[in-house]
Amino acid sequence: MEENTIDQKFNKFIITVSILIPLVVAILFGVKLKDFGYSVQPLSFLPPIYASINGLTAIVLVVAVASIKKGNRKLHERLMTGAICLSVTFLVMYVAYHMTSDSTKFGDVNHDGLLDLNEKAQVGYVRLVYFFILISHIILSIAVIPLVLITYVKALASKFDKHKKIAKITFPIWLYVAVTGVIVYLMISPYYV
Repeated sequence: MEENTIDQKFNKFIITVSILIPLVVAILFGVKLKDFGYSVQPLSFLPPIYASINGLTAIVLVVAVASIKKGNRKLHERLMTGAICLSVTFLVMYVAYHMTSDSTKFGDVNHDGLLDLNEKAQVGYVRLVYFFILISHIILSIAVIPLVLITYVKALASKFDKHKKIAKITFPIWLYVAVTGVIVYLMISPYYV
């Protein structure tokens, strides 16, 4: 009966967080601190750091799965908690960067903030590949929030059969989000000012 209480206790939290995070990120993504009169230096050093955090998250996820398959539950728990912390750190840095910097356009070779026909022609179909990866990354990064939280709560509630079942869905999506975060960075980094 106590296990149901743990699940019930976290259900509202999971729903609230799963709605609030994408909503707040979407709002903050459009906020530029300079528009409010703040004299803020662009945090242009952050993209390679948060891309590295995505890469580290992917590695931690793989090691965490390997550790549970070897029966090392304690290491698995620590690694998964670490992966959540890394994802939150990524998100904070990502939002901070976008609140202090103008968006970069994929293919903006001359860094003028505009994409002319010549620049579009230079990048060609790679632009479509970039947007496919970016859009799937964004959609799945929103979808993975409740999945991660539900998976984590099932473990907290010691409902390991349900935890394992949902983890089989959560893991590949979370891994995809982490890996594509790195790919998106590598693809757009030549166009940063």
